[in-house]
Amino acid sequence: MKRFLNNKDKKLYYSDLGKGTVIVLLHGYLESLEIWEEFALKLSKSYRVISFDIPGHGKSETFAEVHTIEFLTATIYNLLKELNIEKCFMIGHSMGGYITLMFNKIFPEILSGFSLFHSHPFADTEETKKKRLREIEFVKAGKKDLIATFNIPNAFATDNLSRFQNEIEKAKNIALQTSEKGIIANLFAMMNRSDLSESLSKTKIPFLFIVGKKDNYIDYNSVLPKIKLPKNSELKVLENSGHMGFIEEMEVSLRMIEEFVKNTEKYF
Repeated sequence: MKRFLNNKDKKLYYSDLGKGTVIVLLHGYLESLEIWEEFALKLSKSYRVISFDIPGHGKSETFAEVHTIEFLTATIYNLLKELNIEKCFMIGHSMGGYITLMFNKIFPEILSGFSLFHSHPFADTEETKKKRLREIEFVKAGKKDLIATFNIPNAFATDNLSRFQNEIEKAKNIALQTSEKGIIANLFAMMNRSDLSESLSKTKIPFLFIVGKKDNYIDYNSVLPKIKLPKNSELKVLENSGHMGFIEEMEVSLRMIEEFVKNTEKYF
């Protein structure tokens, strides 16, 4: 089931599949809930899977010229309340991981557990901020197609490019359908977000960290050693994935999440 909810007179789009323990899927930059389509369908055989178009992406409207991660997090919280969700597991891919981390900081009572899926807790480096500002200028100049053409294939491991041509084209189309206003608003949200590495290290909520060994955006060898994992955490490595493990190694990723949820549920 896919439908719209209203929030502050803006339309927000979501998908609600299956029954049981709630798993919330939050997509990444230049994506929409459609990127999770096959993954969510398989996961929904055992769980209730809710995925949102983050404001400014997919079919969800943009709220302002500049979004913040705090605002996006509060919006997702309000939507969960609207759906009467009191507890959930939250899985955040890339930009969705930044929202998930903020959710853990301000609304921890909602989370039974959470996962970063090809994401990290650090603020943008100066180099990354400059890159985002360049992308904003590209979008303003009407050249978002150039961003999609470069960013999307680069999200997949180089070894997987020929094997996932159809999936890459689908992801490109999703990116191209993202509104210019939404892209810019969420680039500012990512660029101005705070460092949540300390918050992550101190959390007592069960945490699953999924990384791709061949990720072109989050370097496995340089980023991973800098992250201080909390005590109640699991680190899982996708050996043959880039930044899109839920596509590149779908079945392995599904098992990782299902095992995490089952193991965590034992303590409730």
